[in-house]
Amino acid sequence: MAKRVFIPLCTGFEEMEAIILIDVLRRGNVEVISGGKTKDPILAARKTLHLADKVFSEIKPTEFDAILLPGGLEGSKQLMNDPEISKILNSFQSEKKLIGAICAAPNVLRNLDIITGEDPFTAFPTSLDLAKEKGGKYLTQRIVAHNHVHTSVGPGSAFEFALYILEILEGKEVMETVKAGLQLT
Repeated sequence: MAKRVFIPLCTGFEEMEAIILIDVLRRGNVEVISGGKTKDPILAARKTLHLADKVFSEIKPTEFDAILLPGGLEGSKQLMNDPEISKILNSFQSEKKLIGAICAAPNVLRNLDIITGEDPFTAFPTSLDLAKEKGGKYLTQRIVAHNHVHTSVGPGSAFEFALYILEILEGKEVMETVKAGLQLT
């Protein structure tokens, strides 16, 4: 059975990160469901409009294998302040399901104490003030994994992160096939 992944999209999300994650995972036969606060178009960081598959209130965490948070400074702030996303993330955390975040979005996880204490993580360097008083040990690596939480640095690592997540979900062979089809060297 195909793995299912939820990707929440809030106003100001980073297009490259969200769309590359969605595209690469779908190429690997992962069922990806995007979500928004409402059915209205979502204005992303670079002023492109996007439609989500579902609204947050329709998402049942038990039906998903992973949640991936795209960054973007404003999008991450929106995720951080959304009670439905907090509830969904806490459900994934309690079940120890795969949680991924890229760019500014690891700060959402820090804010909810999913990343805490000395838990290693990476994020876009200038975004760390979003969760100023929260824990976690910032590393300058492109991808950092700690237990079931996986973080990545930013838009430039989006393909790398998407392929990394695909390999976790569907295995190395599927990841390599998708990578070859993308003409990534």
